[in-house]
Parts: sequence; C-alpha cells; structure tokens
Amino acid sequence: MKIKQVVLRHMKMDLLHPFTTSFGTEYDRDFILVEVINEDGVSGWAENVAMPTPYYNEETVKTNWHMLEDFLIPILLNNEIQHPDELTEKHFSHIRGNYMAKASLEMAVWDLYAREQNASLSSILGGTKQTIDVGVSIGIKDSIDETLETIEDRRLEGYKRFKLKIRPGWDVELIDKVRKVYPDIPLMADANSAYTLEDMDMLTALDDYNLMMIEQPLAYNDIIDHADLQARLKTPICLDESIHSLEDARKALKLGSCKIINIKIGRVGGLTQAKKIHDFCQERNVPLWCGGMLESGIGRAHNIAITTLPNFTLPGDTASSALYWAEDIIEPEVTVEKGIITVPTSQGMGYEPSLEKIKKYTVYSKSYNL
Repeated sequence: MKIKQVVLRHMKMDLLHPFTTSFGTEYDRDFILVEVINEDGVSGWAENVAMPTPYYNEETVKTNWHMLEDFLIPILLNNEIQHPDELTEKHFSHIRGNYMAKASLEMAVWDLYAREQNASLSSILGGTKQTIDVGVSIGIKDSIDETLETIEDRRLEGYKRFKLKIRPGWDVELIDKVRKVYPDIPLMADANSAYTLEDMDMLTALDDYNLMMIEQPLAYNDIIDHADLQARLKTPICLDESIHSLEDARKALKLGSCKIINIKIGRVGGLTQAKKIHDFCQERNVPLWCGGMLESGIGRAHNIAITTLPNFTLPGDTASSALYWAEDIIEPEVTVEKGIITVPTSQGMGYEPSLEKIKKYTVYSKSYNL
C-alpha cells in the first residue's frame, strides 16, 4: 500500500442539542477529517476525535493538526505499508503520546486497506457480529425532570443501556429519582474524573442503585486510587480516560482498578491497539464496550466496526446520527432500530462520505502530496 496524498479538513458541525458533562458544555463539534489516497485514487477516511479544548485529555484540534502535518503524515508518505498494524507498531512507535493524532491517520489507512481488499472493515478487523446493541449517553440537563423525559424518549426508541453524566451535586439524588421511575433499566453513571477519594461516602452510596458500572469516577490519569475505590465498591468501575494502551489495561487489571474497560479508538491510538486490548481482556473475561466522542458518521462507522469483535459484550455509545446532527456527512446515516445497529457489509467502513456535505461543513482544508 502506497499513499500518495493525505487531505486534512477542519470541520465544524452544530449539535442539535447542547451536551454537558462534568468538564463543560459542547454546542458544536470542531474536528479534523482525515482522507488518505492511494496511487489508484482510492480514498480511506477517518475522524480525529480531539476536542478544541484540553479538558477530556491533553490533545486538541490544533495540536493534532500540528502532529499530523509535521510528523505523522511525512512518515506515512515516505513509507510503503504492507498492513495497517505497521503504523503503530513500527513507524509511529518512537513518537510519544498523541494517541488521537496517530489514531486518525491509522484508522484512515485501515479503511483504505479494507477497500483495497474489497472487504468490510469489520471483517478485516476480525469482527463476528451482524448486529450490535447500542446504548445512549445522556448529558447533564437543567433538571431531573428533563433527564427523565429524555430517558423516556430514548427508552421508547429501544436503546439497550442508559448512561447518565454525573458531577458533584448532580449524582445520588439524580440516580435515586431515576431508579424510582425506572427500577429495571440498564443504567450506568459516568463521572468523567469529577471525584476524589474524599467523595468515598457518596460513591459507595451509588452501590444501592444496581448500576451496571460507574465510569471513570477519579482522576483521568489514575489507576492507584481507583483500585482502592473498587475494593470498597460492589458496583464495577469502568475505566475510560486512564486507558491509553495495552500496558495501561494490563496494569489496571493487575491492580484491580476496574472490572470493565471502555475502548475509544482515538484515545488508545487506533484500531491496532484497540484490537490488542480486546484480545487481552477477552482472555481474562473482562467485558468491553465502545465509547463515543460525539463523532460524525465517519467516526461512528469505525466504532461500529470495532464493536463487532466478540468481547464487546456491553452496549456502546454509538447512537443514531439523528440524535446529534440535522444532517450527517455519510450516506446512509447511522440508524438504530430497537436499540440495534445492523453492521454494514459493503467495502471499507461501510458508509460512504458525502463530499457535498463534507464541503458544506469544511472550515479549512490542506493537501499533502508525495
């Protein structure tokens, strides 16, 4: 595989509804779209999930553009690739961190590789599912009543799991009232690192509500305090921000820091590393699910593909395009029927980028040539 051209597009799309977490409110999505083109003019696509601000992690749209332009794209253009695994295992390994930047270029190469093989990305990755179960992530609302209304809307649409964002002051009372109305729905809480061990009493109080898991309650880079907390909790802890690699997963599980892992492809550096974490967890019967970063359809397509691997046993965050966008930039859009997505079988990621819509939401683009 020889890449002759890479195109970066700075995109901006307005969210249908504001999305609030413990670290702020998002009203739109600024992101980088990555296109890689081979010598035959065939394109592979991926979405960079870094945010404009360094609140989820240290990477941002601007720093990722810099890393792609000045380091990663020159490596890709100056090397012939036999398989996408080579990028993270060989060509990018000397560059520390910058997982989202690496992932976006690597994922585009995976999409191109699948297209060159005339196969679906899910099958190339080793996926075994024809359908996947999906849940929905519900941000912090203005009131608990508004949260309950949103849950009811999503429940009627058939979503298989409900994730509620929490933060100090928006936690036990919220969960208590939701459980009184919906005693049996699959429910989890996501703290996005909003708590410390000083909040132990509040966190252990959540044990009373039969939650599937509590996601990333403590610091974004911690596995030590999470082990202390997990030892006190009946409810499984799921780690998100703390896991960037197979080594992070190995150490967290060895310490007992969690019982579940959320894989976000961008956060762990790409599909190759996601597969490695998957295989490691599968051998140890540690369940996985695929998290979301408010992606457009191109990012959602990659999430769908990785979720077809057998150890993604819990519903992920890949909800339908229509929950977030007035229009998506792929054809067809991602749709959910009774909480289920049918996995596409066409070549590559299974959805075609709409160049017309992409152009509509492009703020700036730049091409890099061999």
